[in-house]
Amino acid sequence: MLMSHHVLLLERMVVFMLQRRFNRGGSDSWGYGEGRDDSYLVGFDAEKGDRRSFALPGSHPHYNPDRPGQVSHILLELDLDIPNHSYNGLCSITIIPVQSGMNQLTLDAVNLNIDQVLVKQQPQWFSYDGDQLQIQLTQPMQAGQAVTVAIAYHVNHPQRGLYFISPDEHYPDQPTQVWTQGEDEDSRYWFPCFDYPGQLASSEIKVRVPKAMTAISNGELVDVIPEGDNRLYHWHQKEVHPTYLMTLAVGEFAEIHDEWQGKPVTYYVEKGHKDDAKRTMGKTPKMMEFLSHAYGYSYPYPKYAQVCVADFIFGGMENTSTTLLTDRCLLDGRAALDTYRSESLVVHELAHQWFGDLVVIKHWSHAWIKEGMASYSEVMWTEQEYGADDAAYYRLNEARSYISEDRSRYRRPMVTHVYREAIELYDRHIYEKGACVYHMIRAELGDDLFQRAIHRFVQDHAHQTVETIDLVRAIDKATGRNLQFLLDQYVFRGGHPDYKVAYKWDNDSKLAQITVTQTQVSTDSTAPEQELFDLKIPIGFGFVPRNQSDAQHQGNQPHDSVASQPATQSNPDTPTVEITTFTVRIHERQQSFYFPLPTPPDFVSFDVGNHWLKTVTLDYPLPTLMAQAQHDPDPISRIYAIQATAKKGGLEAVKGLTTVLSRDVFWGVRKEAAKALATVKLDQVFEALLLGLEDQDARVRRSVVQALSQIKTKNSYKTLKAIAESGDPSYWVEAGAVEGLGTIAAGLITTKSPATDEPSKEEKKVLKILTSVLATRQGWNEVVRSGAIAGLSKLTTSEAALDVILDYTKLGTPQALRLGAIRGLGAIASGQTPHNRDRILNRLEALATETFFLTQVAVVAALGKVETMKAAAILQRLADQTPDGRVRRRAEETIETVRKVASPDKTIKKLRSELDQLKKDNQELRSRLEALEAKGQNEKPKKS
Repeated sequence: MLMSHHVLLLERMVVFMLQRRFNRGGSDSWGYGEGRDDSYLVGFDAEKGDRRSFALPGSHPHYNPDRPGQVSHILLELDLDIPNHSYNGLCSITIIPVQSGMNQLTLDAVNLNIDQVLVKQQPQWFSYDGDQLQIQLTQPMQAGQAVTVAIAYHVNHPQRGLYFISPDEHYPDQPTQVWTQGEDEDSRYWFPCFDYPGQLASSEIKVRVPKAMTAISNGELVDVIPEGDNRLYHWHQKEVHPTYLMTLAVGEFAEIHDEWQGKPVTYYVEKGHKDDAKRTMGKTPKMMEFLSHAYGYSYPYPKYAQVCVADFIFGGMENTSTTLLTDRCLLDGRAALDTYRSESLVVHELAHQWFGDLVVIKHWSHAWIKEGMASYSEVMWTEQEYGADDAAYYRLNEARSYISEDRSRYRRPMVTHVYREAIELYDRHIYEKGACVYHMIRAELGDDLFQRAIHRFVQDHAHQTVETIDLVRAIDKATGRNLQFLLDQYVFRGGHPDYKVAYKWDNDSKLAQITVTQTQVSTDSTAPEQELFDLKIPIGFGFVPRNQSDAQHQGNQPHDSVASQPATQSNPDTPTVEITTFTVRIHERQQSFYFPLPTPPDFVSFDVGNHWLKTVTLDYPLPTLMAQAQHDPDPISRIYAIQATAKKGGLEAVKGLTTVLSRDVFWGVRKEAAKALATVKLDQVFEALLLGLEDQDARVRRSVVQALSQIKTKNSYKTLKAIAESGDPSYWVEAGAVEGLGTIAAGLITTKSPATDEPSKEEKKVLKILTSVLATRQGWNEVVRSGAIAGLSKLTTSEAALDVILDYTKLGTPQALRLGAIRGLGAIASGQTPHNRDRILNRLEALATETFFLTQVAVVAALGKVETMKAAAILQRLADQTPDGRVRRRAEETIETVRKVASPDKTIKKLRSELDQLKKDNQELRSRLEALEAKGQNEKPKKS
């Protein structure tokens, strides 16, 4: 399931409008992103945040229940009444008892109306409390002898599990659809079952639907029987799977047929979107071939279907042989220019057909096994399709995403059975950190042994349940390696190492001194052994050929292709950089190492290859950093050096970063150079960034636009205004420019005219631009118009901007845009008058009563920024009333944050404002000083 990659894919996909995760998890337009905006991610050298405990009040240990027997088969017979959002069901469960004499069964069944329970057509006594169905059998069961229990029931207006989607007065163009979502424990909301992953059974679904509609489910289509105005679909899943993977999707779909090795591969989308379906899912057969080879097991099911549905509450769900996807992942031609997260979503859910469906976790606490591998498969596919540099950068952003959660929310072991609801486990620890753990296993074993270990694991446990220890044993069985040390440090306890690395050269002794400090361990720690990591880290010393030192990883101009094409990974004219590598054991809080070298190295690369999950702060001289930023073969090491160079500041740093921005061959490094430049508070940065606007890769241009938004000057405003008015081939670049106008204008304009209470002339101008965008720039997932809403939300003292945002929170506004507007209410609140802040809170209070998951998530995010006790009260009511555990947890965490800052001292606010002005004045003075010094250097008389 892509959730952390949902609230994570979804949140980032839908709101920026959804933004990261796929739980797996930001502020992109669709919640999981376009080409995924990583601006919400902290850097690898971020400071520790306000970390909470993962276990909230009410958490307790969870275990699988006692097993009365093995469920061998489940047959669901459903008669849907779509106009009335109701259905009748008959669920027949065949169970083989493990012991004789049992005459009671307890099934999970929530908010179902139980009509009758039968065994061999004979009524059985039962009791039902709304959560569990207790069945008293008239005849005790005999060990090994199958018993089929049939439960007749009906459901009106289900809240979870099975969803009816239909048009209404606000959204008359909404399609009519029915779809299900079982993970984690929501199957019990649409049929009675043993609802935990430890029970595996084959399944059948027979469903009666209107004849104009198509019903898709697990396994093979056995028959379609006409019945007057209806049709009866019969699907049969012969391979065993858990109840959370049983699914049903009904709608009037267009079908696109493909195949892989004779097996049908079908894409179902709303009519009129066939081209979008091919554009988004067309690589599926190629992915099936790739993953079959990677996992050492041919795709295990008779067909593979992907069904795009409306209002889906995740990015995707890997139901066995039938994945459901949010229809927001469908790309139009323009979105495909620089958006590859849909491709990652497709391969993530496909990977689950092996990790999750074929090999099933025994308990939710081990969900990282499947979610981590599905997320790592995104990395592996990126490497296969786009090259090693793209894969390394993808993995870096996976790590950043996890680290952001670790610092700002909580730190936890990846395997824990202490929680309130299992859905809480679906976070960035199991998705993004899980991907990093698989990569560390791969790096430790090497590609060949890693492949052998994965093959062994899948082949030994196909159609079975597993725990983490089974992976450890499979690795040992296939390779002879014991990697318990790695899992003990990264999986069974929380955290990661935070390294500070200092370098000095002793010219007399010809020694390079490297001092490494594990800063996650404080000097006064009472139990440092529980916080230290014990790892073997390769340290490389790079030497660049003198006569070609300006060529490494550079070309004459940016020349990457766009994301939809494999990117060039190397320059054929690049000289070979010699790297001398030493591997050292780092296991203490601070250690110094001395390395004999013939000459001073040009650069130092800590953790050559960057395979270990960590944070790194580099304390190198500026020339060493600049050499690494331009010459290190590893793009991630170049990025580390870029970040450290920016922290040094100064004109020389700007020059070095400008060189990287204009000449590095890899788009990801150029993107990071633009981000880093924005943090250097010198006026010369503006001219440097202008070069990046000519970059052929839209992802780099987007980063440049975001960087320009942080330079709050009239020149940067004019630059972004030109982009906003003329547009850009990329939705995201255009949206970034539009949003940036609001960001810059907020710092430049006078909010009110001196003589009246009317907006100033400057404010009216920016309002006119942003409202014009809202009126005319409809498009894919409302990316550009959401940028306008985000821009308006930066005008925190503007009542006119608030009025516009409030208007777009009304029902009838396209969902993606409406979600962005809801979040915008929180962003704009800080500078509003008490009266307008009350208007915001009243609107959010009304929105909090809506039941749609994404609306509730957006409301929580907005209330978190209002920072008043009334906001905390609304959050508490939402937490008490919502049936969704994800919303509840987010609301409770936000309440804690809001209460801490609800009544800030006015003096502190004033001091902050004065500090901001001092920073601005200081930047101007530094820029002038740097320019004068540079001029003085150039005018020094030369020796004859």
